[in-house]
Amino acid sequence: MAGVPDISPEETWAALRDDPQAALVDVRTDAEWNFVGIPDLASLGKQPVLIPWQLYPTMQMNSHFADHLHKAGLTPLHRIYFICRSGARSLAAGQAAQAAGFPHAFNVADGFEGPVDAEGHRGKVAGWKADGLPWRQR
Repeated sequence: MAGVPDISPEETWAALRDDPQAALVDVRTDAEWNFVGIPDLASLGKQPVLIPWQLYPTMQMNSHFADHLHKAGLTPLHRIYFICRSGARSLAAGQAAQAAGFPHAFNVADGFEGPVDAEGHRGKVAGWKADGLPWRQR
């Protein structure tokens, strides 16, 4: 197994735009989707697949993660880009997906909100939002 490569948000957007077999799986919690927002892929004719890696509020691991990938219609042929808040959970989710038979797993570097800035806020330094990619409130 080659591991899960980090891909920038811009490269992810280009892959989602240019590759019909590319999918974005947002592995954050339902609370994050509802209160922080989600990537907006409507202009690409796609929707993000929302599958939590951990379950809110206990943050226990989602033991049905691989099953949910299958139920979402994803196959080993898809190139799956995993995104979370800052890139840690999505890396773990990508590794689990590879172990479950999805060989083309990628980690969106810096995630949806990226690291905190000097004032302790996310979404301004790096990541999907900071890069100016489309997103919306759920």
